[in-house]
Amino acid sequence: MPLQLSTELGQISVTDNTIAVIAGSAAMDCYGLVGMASRKQLKDGIAELLGRENMSRGVEVRRDNDSLQIDLHIIVSYGTKISEVAHNIQTKVKYVLNEVIGLQVDQVHIFVQDVRVIT
Repeated sequence: MPLQLSTELGQISVTDNTIAVIAGSAAMDCYGLVGMASRKQLKDGIAELLGRENMSRGVEVRRDNDSLQIDLHIIVSYGTKISEVAHNIQTKVKYVLNEVIGLQVDQVHIFVQDVRVIT
């Protein structure tokens, strides 16, 4: 069910997929992130790296009453501090969704699926 926003000019409907794409794009701008991981598939214990065209498969948007929660499944670059990368992603996603759509995000959960060496 799309999110309904009211403005003085009328109603705006924003789908969960749109929110997921914006959140994934915001996360990709952060240092230390290799890419988004599929939230459902692990092949032989290795996370599938998603391309930009289907990045929203690594993002889950949940709405409970008035709260908005976002889960991001990511792959982190080897040698970076995972906690710092995760914190930067959380901050960036909350900021971008607030500025672009005007959404107040309550929680951004980060699930690190894999660590990869960038060559």
